[in-house]
Formats: sequence, structure tokens, C-alpha cells
Amino acid sequence: MNKLSANDNLSGIKNTDNKNCGIQEYESIAYIWNMTEPNKRILPAETLLLRIEYDGTRYAGWQYQENARSVQEVLQNALQKISGLSLPVIGAGRTDSGVHARGQIAHIELPKPLGIPENKIPIAFNTRLPKDIRITGGQYFQRPIHARFDACAREYSYLMSKTDSVFGRHFRWFMPFPYDSDALFESAAIFLGKHDFTTFSKRNDDTPRYDCNVEICRWSRIDENTVRLQIKSDRFVYGMVRALTGVMLEIARKRRTFDEVKRALAACDRTLCSPLAAAEGLTLEAIYYPSAFGVSL
Repeated sequence: MNKLSANDNLSGIKNTDNKNCGIQEYESIAYIWNMTEPNKRILPAETLLLRIEYDGTRYAGWQYQENARSVQEVLQNALQKISGLSLPVIGAGRTDSGVHARGQIAHIELPKPLGIPENKIPIAFNTRLPKDIRITGGQYFQRPIHARFDACAREYSYLMSKTDSVFGRHFRWFMPFPYDSDALFESAAIFLGKHDFTTFSKRNDDTPRYDCNVEICRWSRIDENTVRLQIKSDRFVYGMVRALTGVMLEIARKRRTFDEVKRALAACDRTLCSPLAAAEGLTLEAIYYPSAFGVSL
């Protein structure tokens, strides 16, 4: 169990990717949102962090929706069965419909101790979850920690294959058209560093800014027919990874030039975006936190 106290001074925390990474005004998240009484604030007894993997094929994304099944809703239902509590499960990454996760992180602010040892948290949840959602770890904290706002980086992967396989159809994008692998691999360097990714994003009124600092963006070959993109950034904006994958493929198919794509990135103009890559090839691989937080999931 993490022993950070409410009096710990985190003002000196620094991170090489983002010097403000993980430093939050904790007063803004020090109370639990009570779903049954939204105006009543409850001081959390402890915060539970979960590591989650899921096959997103049957879900309309992570975030709760009124008329569609979401990963968040299923997890909240499982929590209610375990504890009798109706509380939000807040994810670090809000994945789209059909997108998967191997290392999603979510937090639950608990008004009373759950009473389940950390090593028993996965089995407690998994016996109440469908087979396409698994909890792979849990960690308690004695102070609030926010899965999304305290994260300092996220990492995604994207699989693309020339093989049209029944067994891979939900986890890789089948690409039947010829493309230049060398050009695909070289194109990844365009997006390294800090840029405004407005061009390669979907509009989202909740997003105040579109600048992201991309630390890793590279393709590797899995086998003769399959390639994998690894991309890590301090933050991602809506639709960004699928948009980047789509435009890199356009370069590889000789439909756009390197210089054209560089100009499009600088223009911050969504009309210059290429078609997005399919959702099924995308997986949220990992969420990163400053070491001072003591996250060990």
C-alpha cells in the first residue's frame, strides 16, 4: 500500500518529458463524486488504482454512454457487485469504439476501505467481468491520485497486416494494397518532438489545446506481412494515433509526400488530414506516472 501522506510536498517533482507532469491541485480531486447524491462530497478513505486490459471489439469505447455498452459501465457494475458502491471508475485513456487496451489505468475514490488485499483485487473483479475485460493489478493509495490528470505519458501500438486472418481480424488492420515499407518506417520521424496536432485529430470541444510532445514514434517489423507502430507521448488528442497511422500509410502508398505532410502538420488544419486508420489495429499499451507517486502496476 502506498504511504504518501496528505502533507507530502510534491511541488519539487520533475519529469524529463514534462516538468509539470503529475503535479495537480489536489484540493480539486480530494473529494469523491457521489453518483447517487451528486451535490454531496465525501472525503475518500483510500484511492484504488486498477490496471486493465480489454478487447474493445464489443464496446462503444471506454467512456460511459447512455445508449451503448462501454468498458467503464461494465467495470462500474462489477464494482457495485463487489462493494455495493455506485462510484465512477475514471480511466487514464478514453479509448474509442473498437480500440483495445493492454495497460489501461483507472482510479476509484473509495469512501470506505474495500477490504480486499491488493493481490486479490484481480480475482475479485474478474469473477464479475466478461472474458474480454480483465483486471491485471490493483494498488491502494492513502491520498487521491488521478489516473488521467496525474499521468505524464501514454503509449499506444498499432498493428497493420497484409494477411487477412480470421484470428487477427479484431487486433490488426488488414491492408491489401501495396505500400513502401521503407517510406512508412521513415515517415514516423516527422512527428517526433513537440507539435500542435490539430491537423491530425478529431475536433473535441473538451480539448483546450492540441500540442503534444511525442517521445517515441517508430515502426518495426513483426513478420514478413505485419508491421507495428509504437508511439509514446506526454498526451494524445482525440483520434491522433489513427490519424497519424493513416497519413503515414498515405506516404507509403505514394499518395502524399514527406514535405506535404510536414506542411500539413504545421498548418493546424483538419481539412489536410488523411483518412483515419481502422480502430481494430490500435491498442493502449501503457500509462506512465512520475516515480514519486509510487505507482507499481
